[in-house]
Amino acid sequence: MKALIPAAGFGTRMRPLTFTRPKPVLNVAGKPIIVHAIETLQAAGICEIGIIVSEVTHSAVQQAVEDLPGVQLNFIVQPKMLGLGNAVLMAREWAAGDDVCVYLGDNLFEDGVSAYVRVFEEQRPDAVIGLVQVDNPRAFGVAELDGQRIVRLVEKPQNPPSNLAVAGVYCFSSRIFEHLAALKPSARGEYEITDAIQSLIEAGGTVLGQQVHGWWKDTGQPHDLIEANHLLLERLENNVQGTVEDSRVNGRVVLAPSAVVRNSTIIGPAMIGEGVVIEDSYIGPFTSIGPGTIIRRSEVEHSVIEQECVIENVETRLQDCLIGLRAVVRGGRRQPRTLKLTLSDASLIELT
Repeated sequence: MKALIPAAGFGTRMRPLTFTRPKPVLNVAGKPIIVHAIETLQAAGICEIGIIVSEVTHSAVQQAVEDLPGVQLNFIVQPKMLGLGNAVLMAREWAAGDDVCVYLGDNLFEDGVSAYVRVFEEQRPDAVIGLVQVDNPRAFGVAELDGQRIVRLVEKPQNPPSNLAVAGVYCFSSRIFEHLAALKPSARGEYEITDAIQSLIEAGGTVLGQQVHGWWKDTGQPHDLIEANHLLLERLENNVQGTVEDSRVNGRVVLAPSAVVRNSTIIGPAMIGEGVVIEDSYIGPFTSIGPGTIIRRSEVEHSVIEQECVIENVETRLQDCLIGLRAVVRGGRRQPRTLKLTLSDASLIELT
């Protein structure tokens, strides 16, 4: 089985972070989102992976995944953003008749995707679709089941047939491509993967639903990245290799070998990258800090700080923040409060 990761979209719901970089290369728990996706597929035994990119996202995505061991990556260009169905169809020639696992790379599964691949390989249906119970099914593609078999699939229905939404993993036989090729655009002008699956069902194909066990997270918006960071850091194992001087490090903390902590407190789970310098500061739980970042005389918790940021003299604790590449936050003197920030790359915030 091969795998496809769609990574051609502009990530408009993630702005301002995606004004300068595509969503798949944003970091969560110390790695780009798309790297988490690739590692998830590798864990399921899939090592030949196609990545659907646009001309805009190609370079940044390729740079984010270069030199990953044990995997063969192929980049497939989607010329126009015409929906997920169109994106998958672009890979028809590359798939060359093989089975394909389509994994939406901005989704995270606590237990990975091995269960869906296993059901597909053992039962040999035409498709296996990951399903998850949701409170707002009108916002998703929704499945109607007869036992394990999906008998109807509807995209963002006004009257949902169930609360079982399509999660971000699909396993297909090559038969799906003939239905993708026959698709017509939906009312929103896109080629919907759910329409192709429904066409497959109506043609007598066997489509099975496999419910998600453990947590599932769609990182579609900025607050989702912070929640995903929290969930992934829950798995962290203590590994302090860097320099710790006159400081307190408690809980599960990963401190890279070249990182330096002076006169500070670190409370895990926290992940601190290479070359990070933390001085006279407090780093609270569920915080990941990218390589090359400097934090002095400041407090940060439950946040994602990307590479080469500078946070200095901030008397207000930074909490629930996303700080993009090379962003700078400098503080002045005022009474402590809590700030919640989402900053795009190279931003500059002066707190006076």
